[in-house]
Amino acid sequence: MPTFTALDGTELAYHVAGAGEPLLCLPGGPMRASVYLGDLGGLSSHRRLVMLDLRGTGDSGIPADPATYRCDRQVADVEALRDHLGLDRVDVLAHSAGGDLAILYAARHPERVRTLTLVTARARALGVDFTEQHRREAAGLRAAEPWFETARLALDAVLAGTATDADWDAAAPLFYGRWDAAAQAHAASDVEQSNEEAADVYASAGAFDPVAARAAISALDAPVLVLAGEWDGGPLPRVAATVADMFPRAELAVHAGAGHFPWLDDPVRFVQTVATFLSRHTRG
Repeated sequence: MPTFTALDGTELAYHVAGAGEPLLCLPGGPMRASVYLGDLGGLSSHRRLVMLDLRGTGDSGIPADPATYRCDRQVADVEALRDHLGLDRVDVLAHSAGGDLAILYAARHPERVRTLTLVTARARALGVDFTEQHRREAAGLRAAEPWFETARLALDAVLAGTATDADWDAAAPLFYGRWDAAAQAHAASDVEQSNEEAADVYASAGAFDPVAARAAISALDAPVLVLAGEWDGGPLPRVAATVADMFPRAELAVHAGAGHFPWLDDPVRFVQTVATFLSRHTRG
């Protein structure tokens, strides 16, 4: 397991899968160990996936200062990894809450980003959030599922802030396009892979300055892929389209029948979409 040292002395780990040109992968959660990404549905057959365990997660060290869990404070970790890898410019892929970290990295270091792939990604860094109505709208698309009524009631508790562990478990099918054995195992590993203390700090006050971030990325020259799931509430496809419109060179892909983890729901299509985008913009 390779490691490198952050500017504040914290030892950070990353995991590598596949061969070829590196693709720096930032996990979501927030603050979930990168193991949940797997090999991104087989994307490792096209690129060398470099999956960062954010500070305090997975095999990375716990920082001396918990305030450094804040998203904007972790931009320096991404830059330190790029430097450690010896790359002048880097292809970045981010999932879910990792989208905020990737956006802030692109805003602060635009000259270092060759491409940016945002997979069902959050964009609070740009002032875009996912509302309760968005979550309920996406949930309503699953009304024909046998588990729907139980999941809907659990979602009500989650959105009200009164959810028990059982409610979180019952709402989990809403995040997946198929609630099969693979999805169930993936969901069951969430708690043990996540640092809840760090997650509470990640988007805390001061983490984001949307006006400054929007101004910075409005001049970003790197191609951007914004990938959304048809059944995902965070973001809904139309919200993902709003995010894509904020970048000068962005394209939107919406995967039918996919939820928040599209590489699990339809790995073939996910890999084809991302690999084609990367190949088109990184030749030569």
